[in-house]
Amino acid sequence: RSSYSCCYFVLPCCFFDFHGKYSRRQSRKTQYREYLDFVAQVGSVCGFHVEEDCLRIPSTKRVCLIGKTRSYPPAERALIDEQITQFINNHRPCAGATCDRRVGCNHQDHCEGGCRETGSELPQDEADTAGTTWMPGFQPRDKAERVRNCASLPREFVDDVVLRVANLLLNATPQKSGSDVQDGSTSTWNRGESLSLREVAEHLSKETLKRLKSECGGLQTLLKNNHQVFEVLNGRVHIRDWRKEKPSSGTKAEVKRRLSAGAFKTRLCWFFIHHPDGCSLPSESCPYAHGTEDLR
Repeated sequence: RSSYSCCYFVLPCCFFDFHGKYSRRQSRKTQYREYLDFVAQVGSVCGFHVEEDCLRIPSTKRVCLIGKTRSYPPAERALIDEQITQFINNHRPCAGATCDRRVGCNHQDHCEGGCRETGSELPQDEADTAGTTWMPGFQPRDKAERVRNCASLPREFVDDVVLRVANLLLNATPQKSGSDVQDGSTSTWNRGESLSLREVAEHLSKETLKRLKSECGGLQTLLKNNHQVFEVLNGRVHIRDWRKEKPSSGTKAEVKRRLSAGAFKTRLCWFFIHHPDGCSLPSESCPYAHGTEDLR
């Protein structure tokens, strides 16, 4: 819409309409195919001959849509622009309380012209700008998207949560339950108890939970990020027992990370510092450093 000579390339990925999540309208197609058809429809309405291609990239979402040529002569640009405007208006979310702006809906399909009769016109601030902007009320994402996977939380805060959760698990069961027989001798190491994420959350302060809730994944993501200490399986949190870790277990990425020589003993062992029984592995077998003198 910016100019007649404009061309475009788009790689559809997440299922979004103009204002929110894309609402499915057909059940005979897969969600991905239906969304590709919708994006292609947008290109066709805008007056392009839409071409489809498949990229050679390591992704399941690799179908791209390209608009290189127009389907109308330059003299009909004003007519096509009216067509585009009508298409956008038909896909605007309703102003009434029955539709959620975050989800979005097809204005034409859901309202069937009823919004005009009930007085659900555009808000005044949007109506004032309707003649000068293509899509009033549209809010683009920030150029720099904030990381919300708990990785940007202060180290002191993360360490405090890790210590609190670990002590909760360690004190939830008698120490004798961690006894193992290895090489003919009894080795006592407290593995603690396993608790559900909900039980763990109940023992954390409201301020801590509120801070974690603002991150994607919340408490579970923070615990999984600290894989040296915890293991989260089927919604339950366990103290990780490194004696049971095998090189062949886990995903390829985990094995590569665990056995990478460049990352070996570059961090202090949490168990050596904080666990009442110390680390369950001897220094030469532990992938983490037992003391500052063992750091690489």
